[in-house]
This record gives sequence, structure tokens and C-alpha cells, in this order.
Amino acid sequence: MFYQLLADSVILLHVLFILFVVAGGFLVLWRASIALLHLPAAVWGAYTEFSGALCPLTPLENHLSQLAGEKGYSSGFIEHYLIPIVYPAGLTAENQIFLGVFVVVVNLILYFFVLHRHFRHSQ
Repeated sequence: MFYQLLADSVILLHVLFILFVVAGGFLVLWRASIALLHLPAAVWGAYTEFSGALCPLTPLENHLSQLAGEKGYSSGFIEHYLIPIVYPAGLTAENQIFLGVFVVVVNLILYFFVLHRHFRHSQ
């Protein structure tokens, strides 16, 4: 039970991190200092998509699930609903490139607005 709770917590953290990577620029619009956290996260997210690198949370999730006596993400609410978001079926290298480009474009647009607002207010 304890390891399952830990595995579920890491999965939830993983989903929240992905959301922060993709949409954290909206938080930067609200509070510019969040960029200090968001920019490295966005760079990491784009890097993992472009390179196919494995996020360190993935082996941790699997290890904790195995300690909980499971083979993978086959049961429970979090596994059933959140895992497909983190690990979509049919994820190919081309899809990962598209996701990486999507992350970069969304964040470039958001940071354009942040910088535009900053320079407009500083004049």
C-alpha cells in the first residue's frame, strides 16, 4: 500500500510537471519570477522529446510499482486515467518531435507576451 501510494504520487508529479512544461508560461504571465523555474523545466521537456531521453521519473514510477507488487500501470485510478497522458499509445519518434515543437512554440508565444508586456511597462 505504501509503495503504491508513492508510485501514484510520482505519477501525479510527472503529470503536473508535464502540464507545467507545456502551460507554465501562463503562470509567467501572472508572475514573471516563475520563469526561473519554468524555463529550465521547458528546456528539459523539449530536450526529452527531441532526443528521446528517458525522464528520471519513469524508472522511479516503475520501480515503485514493482515494489507495490504490480507489473506496471495496470490498476488504480491514477494508472488508468493519468498514465495514458504521460505515456500515450503509439508514441513514435515523429510524434515526440511534434510534441517537442509544440512545447517550444507554445512557450515562445507565451514568453513573447511576457517580454512585450515587460518592455511596454518599463517605458
